[in-house]
Amino acid sequence: MALIRYQTVDPFQGIQDTINRLFTEPVVNQAAANRPWVPAVDIRETDHELVLKADIPDMKFEDIDVRMEKGTLTLKGERKFEQEEKQGSWHRVERSYGTFERVFTLPETVNPEGVQAGYKNGVLTVTLPKKEIAKPHQIKVNVQ
Repeated sequence: MALIRYQTVDPFQGIQDTINRLFTEPVVNQAAANRPWVPAVDIRETDHELVLKADIPDMKFEDIDVRMEKGTLTLKGERKFEQEEKQGSWHRVERSYGTFERVFTLPETVNPEGVQAGYKNGVLTVTLPKKEIAKPHQIKVNVQ
């Protein structure tokens, strides 16, 4: 069973942000630093588990909230814009900053007791093991 993504933020805000980026140069101020962003996610299924990988660069693992409750997996966090203007000035700010939230509905085959999360090189990996009954079993058939 595939995971279904639910978007809990205003869906039109992402479209408006894309249109704004096409026609305007980013302005270096707090409004530009807080434009919405959504980390890209890959989900892979094996016989024994679901593995979710999310690109969340330039953040600490402590600043990422991973929750699993009532059959959903939620990824939340905030990447803050740090303006260190000791010398010089910004020419472009293209990376997105601010809060993000991704919510996934999990299939009933996921075992909530064995969920693990790790973060390395800007990639969050969440491993969701399957219940024993969901794993494929091979049955030997004797032909006579």
